[in-house]
Amino acid sequence: MLAKQLADFGVVNIGAAGTFVVRQNVSQATLRAEILRRLSFKPELVICPARDVIALMRSDPFQDAPDETKDLRHYVTVITRAPKSLPPLPLEKPAGNKWEVKLIAITGRFALSLWRRQTNGILYPNAVVEKHFSIPATMRNWNTISAISHILEK
Repeated sequence: MLAKQLADFGVVNIGAAGTFVVRQNVSQATLRAEILRRLSFKPELVICPARDVIALMRSDPFQDAPDETKDLRHYVTVITRAPKSLPPLPLEKPAGNKWEVKLIAITGRFALSLWRRQTNGILYPNAVVEKHFSIPATMRNWNTISAISHILEK
């Protein structure tokens, strides 16, 4: 419904997780104001310029990572602002052979990670990134980032 209300900005809804692609050239301030005006609550919004998403996609950041499987996924966590300092990478949580999240790179506001299913696993990349940097963030699977990039490149 929100995407339909923002049709003047060329908004496309991707999936069910509140991911929107804005195809028109609009400032972040204008977009943020229009979204907030239409909602009855104040969400944490993470807005990325199209050029940043396209550049990330073109950089092929998972090219040296193991391929995705049912139990291993590639994720991008978008942080609301770039971290002031970076940890030594890779950063594994928990550390060692039983890691569930492996943070492999940080480029600008994007934290790239591998998520591995464990029998009693409870960690997700977004939680690891938010806790480590104390910065709000949102996470999407690499396939979602790819879909967003394809829409933006059209």
